[in-house]
Amino acid sequence: MSNKPFKFKEFTINQDQCAMKVGTDGVLLGAWASIENIPFSVLDIGAGTGIISLMLAQRSYAEVIDALEIDDLAYEQCVDNFEQSPWGDRLFCYHASLEEFADEIEDKYDLILSNPPFYSEDYKSENEQRDLARFSDAMPFEHLIESASKLLSENGEFCVIIPFKEEEQFTALASNYNLYPNKILNVKGNPNSDFKRSLLNFSFGNDNAKTVEKSVLTIETQRHQYTEDYINLTKDFYLKM
Repeated sequence: MSNKPFKFKEFTINQDQCAMKVGTDGVLLGAWASIENIPFSVLDIGAGTGIISLMLAQRSYAEVIDALEIDDLAYEQCVDNFEQSPWGDRLFCYHASLEEFADEIEDKYDLILSNPPFYSEDYKSENEQRDLARFSDAMPFEHLIESASKLLSENGEFCVIIPFKEEEQFTALASNYNLYPNKILNVKGNPNSDFKRSLLNFSFGNDNAKTVEKSVLTIETQRHQYTEDYINLTKDFYLKM
């Protein structure tokens, strides 16, 4: 994984201090998350480099964009990336655990985003910092959902990206906190591969009253040949799209 800065069209991400580098998951969530309700306040849980917050700063007029990062080095890098960006006055990173933050913060957010750590198919590495960023024992899904439900405004939206195979379990857990999906995007790498990720948009309310908007995104037709859908989703960010 490269430690080099990752240049986007309107900002640059320094990532040499972060265990989790800029990846497709963060970019997908940052580009896909709904801003139709014109959020005033945004919260990015587990910010890492700060990429999702920066994408929302570019896309929206939200006046408050808060990020939360527990890892010391990632927190410092996130703050630095915010300060170097054109939107430094709207971005703020808290160095705290989600539990502390959810207990102490009185504010509610109109849009909450998370690219949470989760078990990948590969085993834990020798790098403890990377494992913390990668593995879901650092932030179990139920803990994430419960905290999001405390911090979300009445008409707010909660958007996450998770492994496709966890979608059913995650949706069931969310329903325990009166959060139900509005939109689901299932993502596969190429036309012949299995679905790998699910992007979910939740809000409070009655499951029976909702029609879930479901769609599918394929990233590539072949290696480095991106689909029109993926280009349209990410072209405002990637330099070469």
